[in-house]
Amino acid sequence: MHESAELRTGVVAAALELFNAQGFDQTSVEQIAKAAGVSRSTFFRQFGGKEDVVFADHEVLLEQLREFLDEGHDDPWGAVCAASESVFAHFAHDPELARRRYHIVREVPVLREREIITVFRYERLFDEYLRGALPGVDPLDAVGFAALVTAVHNHVLRQLLRGRKKVPLSTLQTALADVRRRYGVAGESATAPDDMVVAVFPRSMPIAEVSRRLQSELD
Repeated sequence: MHESAELRTGVVAAALELFNAQGFDQTSVEQIAKAAGVSRSTFFRQFGGKEDVVFADHEVLLEQLREFLDEGHDDPWGAVCAASESVFAHFAHDPELARRRYHIVREVPVLREREIITVFRYERLFDEYLRGALPGVDPLDAVGFAALVTAVHNHVLRQLLRGRKKVPLSTLQTALADVRRRYGVAGESATAPDDMVVAVFPRSMPIAEVSRRLQSELD
């Protein structure tokens, strides 16, 4: 791990321990810096304030996801799912730290509001990526897929954060595979080359729903 990353991780761990012990509002930057063994100026070089400590991992993850998506992918839908999986894997790597962060966020209104904004930033990143990688995509499909992937990810992650049991990455992968099937972007179909399917749908039906129903019948 890079030195700055190690420093950041140490400060985050120290801050979360203090927040849990004496409360978010009752904890000062000076206390966090002292507990982490860094100076006040070093703290502010790494973070803008106490809120930023709680969401430090997300800032790093969002930047990493931008770099990953910018690499270009033959399967943009799959790339979004892979990005979601990498976020889950990050928090699942140290579930105790993630659980401490989760409980603090639940207890402090200003942090809950920041969390809502952070979730939207993931959605927007995925939406903008899909529109750029798939110029002909229906904007509603792009924003809908991005929102559903993010919602499914958060649902599975909360299973990990609210309980004590291990939630494997495969749980999220299975759920995201279902998301892809619902949107008709699950990859190569298993249908034989000589199969023919004829279907009639109302003109007003959303494309995503048409795809979902077709995929359901083909499965």
